Amino acid sequence: MNFPQFLVAMTAASFVVALSTFLATGSIWKALGWAVVALIVLQVGYFLSVVRLIYRAERKTHR
Repeated sequence: MNFPQFLVAMTAASFVVALSTFLATGSIWKALGWAVVALIVLQVGYFLSVVRLIYRAERKTHR
């Protein structure tokens, strides 16, 4: 997945989290908080995926 696709998917996922939290709690602040948490988790996952890809590429070139 390239970066523009990731941004679209991350935005959609955070919107779904915010909407579902708002509908469940009725609080815009809880919805915003959960959306931020979802964005952070997704960004960390993307970063770890990139690190893994780089690590695999380095292992292949050193063999």
